[in-house]
Amino acid sequence: MSTSPNPPRPMGTCTLVGAGPGDPELLTLKALKAIQAASLLLVDDLVSDAIVAFAAPTARVVYVGKRGGCRSTPQAFIEKLMVSAVQDGEQVVRLKGGDPFIFGRGGEEAAHLQAAGIAVSVVNGITAGLAAVTALGVPLTHREHAHGVVFVTGHAKPGDAGTDWSALAATACQARLTLVIYMGVSGAARIQQALLQGLPGQTPAAIIQHASLPQQRHAVCTLAELHHTLAAEQLGSPSVIVVGDVLQGLLAVSGAQARVA
Repeated sequence: MSTSPNPPRPMGTCTLVGAGPGDPELLTLKALKAIQAASLLLVDDLVSDAIVAFAAPTARVVYVGKRGGCRSTPQAFIEKLMVSAVQDGEQVVRLKGGDPFIFGRGGEEAAHLQAAGIAVSVVNGITAGLAAVTALGVPLTHREHAHGVVFVTGHAKPGDAGTDWSALAATACQARLTLVIYMGVSGAARIQQALLQGLPGQTPAAIIQHASLPQQRHAVCTLAELHHTLAAEQLGSPSVIVVGDVLQGLLAVSGAQARVA
């Protein structure tokens, strides 16, 4: 009697999920449902334990941290792991801090999955830059102070010259834009020096560390005092730096320099 070969295993799924800035109450309902349905979670370094706790008890959780200044899981390994898990029938959730498509390498991962013939879904999350200013009680845009906002990274790809900060500052000054700088702490002195070529030294600035989390700290200062304030208040990564006139009210209340624990 002949035997038929085993039927192929059904293809799994992959969803890139934005975990938001850290506070589990800022998850979207769609993100929560995806996390709960996952059989495999590939978790970034800045995703809080409270969010990972929403996973099913039977789910496998693999931490694939990627954080500036720390040892990181190679991106090629993460992408290979996603593809192989989907091909094995897993319901994969790639869980990222903030939003997958704002400095989360979500575009790279989606393209890699699609090239392998795998459909990918994306669930947006609240990005840290938005959560950071909201935690201070100020907006990113304001009819009187800011006509737009720029999200920009302070960490360039190796071999890339990165952002032309002086040109960006000139544009921000002319167009009245709020600058939201991710991963800018290590290069703050260089960034500040270049921004001062196009923005006044008295332009308000803020550094927000651990936005939305219980350990959040922030400082408000002028652009001219940015690097000094970072060092004096011992604010480090993960932090978001915000520069722009939307912070004028905070600066006026706080004085030239302030710390809030």
